[in-house]
Amino acid sequence: MSQGAPKHEKLDAKGLRFAVVSARWNAEIVEALVGTTVGELNACKAVIESLHTCEGVFELAPLVARIARKGGIDGIVAIGCVIRGETDHHRLLANQTTHALGQLALELATNPRPIALTFGVLAVENEDQARRRKDKGREFARTCVSQALALRAVGD
Repeated sequence: MSQGAPKHEKLDAKGLRFAVVSARWNAEIVEALVGTTVGELNACKAVIESLHTCEGVFELAPLVARIARKGGIDGIVAIGCVIRGETDHHRLLANQTTHALGQLALELATNPRPIALTFGVLAVENEDQARRRKDKGREFARTCVSQALALRAVGD
Protein backbone atom coordinates (compact mmCIF):
# COMPACT_ATOMS: atom_id res chain seq x y z
CA MET A 1 0.00 0.00 0.00
CA SER A 2 1.07 3.56 -0.63
CA GLN A 3 2.70 5.44 2.18
CA GLY A 4 2.66 9.16 2.87
CA ALA A 5 -0.91 9.98 1.79
CA PRO A 6 -1.96 13.54 2.62
CA LYS A 7 -3.78 14.16 5.88
CA HIS A 8 -7.52 14.33 5.51
CA GLU A 9 -8.75 17.87 5.77
CA LYS A 10 -12.40 18.77 5.55
CA LEU A 11 -13.20 19.41 1.90
CA ASP A 12 -16.21 21.45 0.87
CA ALA A 13 -17.25 20.77 -2.71
CA LYS A 14 -20.57 22.58 -2.44
CA GLY A 15 -21.47 23.92 -5.85
CA LEU A 16 -18.97 21.70 -7.68
CA ARG A 17 -20.20 19.11 -10.17
CA PHE A 18 -18.53 15.76 -10.85
CA ALA A 19 -18.77 12.78 -13.16
CA VAL A 20 -17.62 9.27 -12.32
CA VAL A 21 -16.52 7.05 -15.21
CA SER A 22 -15.79 3.37 -14.69
CA ALA A 23 -14.77 0.29 -16.65
CA ARG A 24 -16.83 -2.91 -16.46
CA TRP A 25 -13.91 -5.38 -16.21
CA ASN A 26 -13.27 -6.72 -12.69
CA ALA A 27 -16.76 -5.58 -11.75
CA GLU A 28 -16.65 -6.58 -8.06
CA ILE A 29 -13.66 -4.34 -7.42
CA VAL A 30 -14.74 -1.50 -9.68
CA GLU A 31 -18.26 -1.38 -8.26
CA ALA A 32 -16.82 -1.11 -4.74
CA LEU A 33 -14.48 1.67 -5.87
CA VAL A 34 -17.36 3.55 -7.49
CA GLY A 35 -19.41 3.14 -4.32
CA THR A 36 -16.73 4.58 -2.06
CA THR A 37 -16.01 7.36 -4.57
CA VAL A 38 -19.66 8.37 -4.74
CA GLY A 39 -19.97 8.14 -0.96
CA GLU A 40 -17.03 10.47 -0.41
CA LEU A 41 -18.19 12.94 -3.07
CA ASN A 42 -21.53 13.06 -1.26
CA ALA A 43 -19.74 13.56 2.07
CA CYS A 44 -17.91 16.53 0.53
CA LYS A 45 -21.29 17.98 -0.59
CA ALA A 46 -20.45 17.62 -4.27
CA VAL A 47 -23.09 17.28 -6.95
CA ILE A 48 -22.70 14.03 -8.86
CA GLU A 49 -23.78 15.07 -12.31
CA SER A 50 -23.41 11.70 -13.99
CA LEU A 51 -22.18 8.11 -13.73
CA HIS A 52 -20.89 6.45 -16.90
CA THR A 53 -19.47 3.04 -17.75
CA CYS A 54 -17.36 1.71 -20.58
CA GLU A 55 -16.13 -1.77 -21.40
CA GLY A 56 -12.52 -1.67 -20.21
CA VAL A 57 -9.78 0.66 -18.97
CA PHE A 58 -8.54 1.34 -22.50
CA GLU A 59 -11.91 2.94 -23.25
CA LEU A 60 -11.82 5.24 -20.21
CA ALA A 61 -9.88 8.11 -21.79
CA PRO A 62 -12.07 8.51 -24.89
CA LEU A 63 -15.22 8.48 -22.75
CA VAL A 64 -13.71 10.95 -20.28
CA ALA A 65 -12.75 13.23 -23.18
CA ARG A 66 -16.30 13.18 -24.53
CA ILE A 67 -17.83 13.90 -21.12
CA ALA A 68 -15.39 16.77 -20.60
CA ARG A 69 -16.17 18.23 -24.02
CA LYS A 70 -19.87 18.26 -23.13
CA GLY A 71 -18.95 20.57 -20.22
CA GLY A 72 -20.84 21.55 -17.12
CA ILE A 73 -18.60 19.70 -14.67
CA ASP A 74 -15.67 20.57 -12.45
CA GLY A 75 -14.12 17.13 -12.06
CA ILE A 76 -14.08 13.59 -13.37
CA VAL A 77 -12.96 10.45 -11.55
CA ALA A 78 -11.88 7.65 -13.93
CA ILE A 79 -12.06 4.23 -12.26
CA GLY A 80 -10.88 0.79 -13.33
CA CYS A 81 -8.92 -2.25 -12.27
CA VAL A 82 -6.27 -4.17 -14.20
CA ILE A 83 -5.18 -7.50 -12.73
CA ARG A 84 -2.11 -9.34 -13.97
CA GLY A 85 -2.91 -12.38 -16.07
CA GLU A 86 -0.76 -14.95 -17.83
CA THR A 87 0.53 -12.52 -20.49
CA ASP A 88 1.84 -8.94 -20.59
CA HIS A 89 -1.54 -7.62 -21.72
CA HIS A 90 -2.19 -6.11 -18.26
CA ARG A 91 1.03 -4.07 -18.48
CA LEU A 92 0.13 -2.73 -21.91
CA LEU A 93 -3.33 -1.72 -20.73
CA ALA A 94 -2.06 -0.12 -17.52
CA ASN A 95 0.68 1.83 -19.33
CA GLN A 96 -1.53 3.08 -22.14
CA THR A 97 -4.37 4.01 -19.80
CA THR A 98 -2.00 5.89 -17.52
CA HIS A 99 -0.51 7.76 -20.46
CA ALA A 100 -3.85 8.62 -22.06
CA LEU A 101 -5.48 9.80 -18.84
CA GLY A 102 -2.34 11.75 -17.87
CA GLN A 103 -2.31 13.61 -21.19
CA LEU A 104 -6.01 14.27 -20.87
CA ALA A 105 -5.60 15.58 -17.31
CA LEU A 106 -3.08 18.16 -18.57
CA GLU A 107 -5.36 19.25 -21.39
CA LEU A 108 -8.40 19.55 -19.15
CA ALA A 109 -6.54 21.50 -16.48
CA THR A 110 -5.46 24.13 -19.01
CA ASN A 111 -8.89 24.63 -20.61
CA PRO A 112 -10.49 28.06 -20.22
CA ARG A 113 -12.89 26.32 -17.82
CA PRO A 114 -10.61 23.74 -16.22
CA ILE A 115 -11.75 20.27 -15.23
CA ALA A 116 -9.94 18.12 -12.65
CA LEU A 117 -9.32 14.54 -13.74
CA THR A 118 -8.36 11.93 -11.17
CA PHE A 119 -6.71 8.65 -12.07
CA GLY A 120 -8.52 5.90 -10.19
CA VAL A 121 -7.20 2.83 -11.96
CA LEU A 122 -5.76 0.04 -9.86
CA ALA A 123 -3.01 -2.05 -11.46
CA VAL A 124 -2.40 -5.06 -9.24
CA GLU A 125 -0.78 -8.47 -9.27
CA ASN A 126 -3.81 -10.46 -8.15
CA GLU A 127 -7.41 -10.31 -6.97
CA ASP A 128 -6.40 -10.32 -3.31
CA GLN A 129 -4.42 -7.09 -3.79
CA ALA A 130 -7.41 -5.58 -5.61
CA ARG A 131 -9.84 -6.55 -2.83
CA ARG A 132 -7.57 -4.95 -0.22
CA ARG A 133 -7.81 -1.67 -2.15
CA LYS A 134 -11.58 -1.54 -2.66
CA ASP A 135 -11.89 1.50 -0.39
CA LYS A 136 -9.45 3.61 -2.45
CA GLY A 137 -12.46 5.35 -3.99
CA ARG A 138 -12.47 7.72 -1.02
CA GLU A 139 -8.98 8.86 -1.94
CA PHE A 140 -9.94 9.18 -5.60
CA ALA A 141 -12.91 11.41 -4.69
CA ARG A 142 -10.92 13.57 -2.27
CA THR A 143 -8.13 14.00 -4.79
CA CYS A 144 -10.56 15.12 -7.46
CA VAL A 145 -12.32 17.58 -5.15
CA SER A 146 -9.00 18.97 -3.95
CA GLN A 147 -7.73 19.41 -7.52
CA ALA A 148 -11.00 21.02 -8.67
CA LEU A 149 -10.73 23.51 -5.80
CA ALA A 150 -7.06 24.18 -6.62
CA LEU A 151 -7.83 24.77 -10.30
CA ARG A 152 -10.69 27.09 -9.36
CA ALA A 153 -8.43 29.01 -6.97
CA VAL A 154 -5.93 29.78 -9.75
CA GLY A 155 -8.65 31.57 -11.70
CA ASP A 156 -8.26 32.86 -15.23
